[in-house]
Amino acid sequence: MKAQPLAQLSGPALAALTWWAAAQWGAPEDMVRVLSAAVWMLVWWVSEAVPLGVTSVLPLVLFPSLGVADVSTTAAPYGSKFVFLFLGGFLIALALERWNLHRRFALHILVAAGGQPRRLLAGFMVATAALSMWISNTATTLMMLPIALSVLSKINLDEHPRFPVALLLGTAYASNLGGIATLVGTPPNVAMAGLVEEVGLEVPFLEWSMMALPFSVLMLALVYVLLTRILCRVSSDPLEGGAEALQSELEAMGGWSPAELRVAWVFGATALLWVARRALVTHLGMPLNDTTIAMAAGVALFILPSGSEREGALLAWADTARLPWDILLLFGGGLTLAGQLSDAGVLDAVAQWVSSAPAMSPGMLIAGFVLVSLFLTEVMSNLALTVVMVPVVAQIALSWDMNPLLLVVPVTMASSCAFMLPMATPPNAIVFGSGRLRMATMVRVGVVLNLVAAAMAWLWACWVLPSWVQLL
Repeated sequence: MKAQPLAQLSGPALAALTWWAAAQWGAPEDMVRVLSAAVWMLVWWVSEAVPLGVTSVLPLVLFPSLGVADVSTTAAPYGSKFVFLFLGGFLIALALERWNLHRRFALHILVAAGGQPRRLLAGFMVATAALSMWISNTATTLMMLPIALSVLSKINLDEHPRFPVALLLGTAYASNLGGIATLVGTPPNVAMAGLVEEVGLEVPFLEWSMMALPFSVLMLALVYVLLTRILCRVSSDPLEGGAEALQSELEAMGGWSPAELRVAWVFGATALLWVARRALVTHLGMPLNDTTIAMAAGVALFILPSGSEREGALLAWADTARLPWDILLLFGGGLTLAGQLSDAGVLDAVAQWVSSAPAMSPGMLIAGFVLVSLFLTEVMSNLALTVVMVPVVAQIALSWDMNPLLLVVPVTMASSCAFMLPMATPPNAIVFGSGRLRMATMVRVGVVLNLVAAAMAWLWACWVLPSWVQLL
């Protein structure tokens, strides 16, 4: 039997085994049914036996069929405001990509960085991280990789043998880290915000960035220093031809088009409203929320003309074919599953089991979950990991009389810090696919950076988050 059919069968098989074991244990009927469905979904999410979006709609089949919840109740979370927040963010990203605004922005940063290898690597990492704050890390890496390869093709690599490895790994890692900085930068952030709302906590856009942006910047700086000084030892001798290659690419783009300027205005206005939302609500009484702002921007992009009769509006409906619908479905499926796990008492049971374990400090608890999240995200989707782990750790935090965010936030951050394996994140896979990286090199560098990320997430949870949660 082929691996894929075997993986597909393992989902329902392990669900049936869970049903039998939980029934033997004497668990309530509702708990047995929900737990079995959760195991089925978890197995398929981890193995990717079917596309993630397909697994994400399983609740619409399983929960009504098993008598756990009716269709209306099961379907409601798929229309959560957080699903539409990310949809609005995706539409803005599509407009940036359609009119090549992201490429122009990146080239300006790289030209300013100059032709010295360490400065050029810093420029690539800053540009990649800045773009990844607003558009998907996959799209960011797909755009930055050809630019990186173009630079590498025009320089003498005999004089800088380690520079290609540092450049490619730095680009992938910066893409992963940049997404942490904003609520819409990476799917796990939005999923976390939606899941903690179930326990009465709100994580607004500005407040998240106030806490996460410094973490992202600090991690970016640490990765840069480790790559250039220890792990790859990048030379400081000038690169011949690198700066000229970037300048020629920027000049080839020509001047700013009307469409680029209009997309830039929409993007800037959206970011400004996200930042100023609480002040507008407090002082002007405007009933704004992050989702309303995102969707208003998305609608505007379909209305505002591009300045070209042939191209029409800034976005056309055909562009939505490139939307990651599977991610939006995964949000809904994760929220539905978390709600039913809570209602059936599964999360309470897990929290009680952890609480009955030998005494440990909150710091040890945080460290344990950060390490679990960090190394699990190497072998499974970080979004799937988040929707599975966040409800559990939030309930455990409540059982310890902790603010759930003190445990949930470091786990979410750690899920975006996968540095070891190509299959861990799309950016890792994209740069590995260039053929210029060896698996052994990626693992050697990634292990060190994973441990650094774990330490940073733990320190952030212990020193920064206690003050930050008081602001919410």
